Amino acid sequence: MSGAAIPTQGQEAPIPEFKQILGHPKPLWMLFMSEFWERFAFYGIRWALVLYIVSQFYGGDASGQAPANLTYGSYLALVYAGAIFGGYIADRVIGYQRSILLGAVFMAAGLFMVSLPNLQIFNLGLATIIVGNGLFKPNISTMVGKLYASGDERRDSGFTIFYMGINAGAFIAPIITQLLAQKVFGTETLPAYKMVFIAAGIGMLISLVWFWFGRRQLQGIGRPPAEAPGKQRVAYVALGALAAIPLVYSLLALGANALQGILSLLFVGLSAMLLVEGFRNGAVARDKVFAMLIIFAFNILFWMFFEQAGSSFTFLAEEIVNRDLGGWTFPTAWFQSVNSIAIIALAPIIAWIWVAMARKNVNPSIPRKFGLGLIFNGLAFLLLMFALKSLVGEDNKIPFWTLFMVYVIQSVGELCLSPIGLSMVTKLAPIRLVGLGMGGWFLSTGIGNNLSGIFASHVSGESGMTTTSALSGYTFGFYSLLGAGVLLFLIAPLVQKLMHGVK
Repeated sequence: MSGAAIPTQGQEAPIPEFKQILGHPKPLWMLFMSEFWERFAFYGIRWALVLYIVSQFYGGDASGQAPANLTYGSYLALVYAGAIFGGYIADRVIGYQRSILLGAVFMAAGLFMVSLPNLQIFNLGLATIIVGNGLFKPNISTMVGKLYASGDERRDSGFTIFYMGINAGAFIAPIITQLLAQKVFGTETLPAYKMVFIAAGIGMLISLVWFWFGRRQLQGIGRPPAEAPGKQRVAYVALGALAAIPLVYSLLALGANALQGILSLLFVGLSAMLLVEGFRNGAVARDKVFAMLIIFAFNILFWMFFEQAGSSFTFLAEEIVNRDLGGWTFPTAWFQSVNSIAIIALAPIIAWIWVAMARKNVNPSIPRKFGLGLIFNGLAFLLLMFALKSLVGEDNKIPFWTLFMVYVIQSVGELCLSPIGLSMVTKLAPIRLVGLGMGGWFLSTGIGNNLSGIFASHVSGESGMTTTSALSGYTFGFYSLLGAGVLLFLIAPLVQKLMHGVK
């Protein structure tokens, strides 16, 4: 691979001669474990956030479900929206490595803050996590792409391996944090939620230390831009991040509906920046940006409904799913691990299917894979529609297996879309703004997440979730996803033409 090139500041730069492990550059595995522990921290609190908000700040009353869903959606939205600024800072100011390290520090601090049972400190902690994640998340993903030459066929499989690291951390986190909260330090009726947040904070510190010592393997990849080598800029960025925390806190306080308008304006601005760069680089680069933005729009819809997992699905599991399995009650938190189990189990199968179809020259294009992702997500909601119409028992609950399989079916849709999306951005984004392009991917995800909170609040209603409110909401989800998936299939040839051979 010596002499191969990656895009850096508009020019081709040589890739170092990395030692290969299992057919991939050695630094991939370091990034894999750094992301594993960061995802452990992120997903470790996912199951507990809405339950904690209702318990701690609404006295356990079901009327707290709707505002808890809105807070959760806004938090996730800002987590991903922050990636725009983190990507730009890494591209132009302090480099990817320093952005990741600084982001890890802020995330760890925020996780420890939310463990304190005070509403203002809780929201400040969420704001601190958001700022840190913006510096961390888009840049570690971008660095995976920078380990490979632009035409290296291993790039997609490298991202798939990296995606497995995400899901390995996401799988183990809810199990461990639930045991700590409900078995070791608390009970099922009185969970010690603070232990969830403390354990997540420790996981983030492990990620920080792992990357600190492992970054030498990168041999300069992700270092600051040549014109900005000084560490003084890191101090300026840290001060800027501190100043951003009150701003993010204020955005959380605005509420999901007002936040949606702000996020939409950000998306328009980011799209304009990418298009300007695309036009500057010629017709091919321009068309690729157009294709990327079309995919971003469908990505919003996918995550709007997929992210019910941490909001309305949590209340569905608590209130409407029969979790009694022969005298043992399946913990609500463990549903969060089903998605990760399915990803780990099904990823090799899905990858094999794509390879087998490619050999027969029938491998779906990227737009059609995204369409499949939307349709599978819709099928998960179809199963919930069936269960809420036909399988409600005398206890007014639906069978355990239905929600379990919803997570599995959604996972198939995720595998059609998410890993390919990360790789797609590194191929379609303008050369000088790959980090900003990755930020755009996460912003579109963030917009979808904010909409997920708004949607979930309607599913719960003013007095808490019922079978009627759930059926109404999930029926809307099914038809929205099915319609979007079919539309994307129909316009796929146009989008593929705009991609100019990118596969």
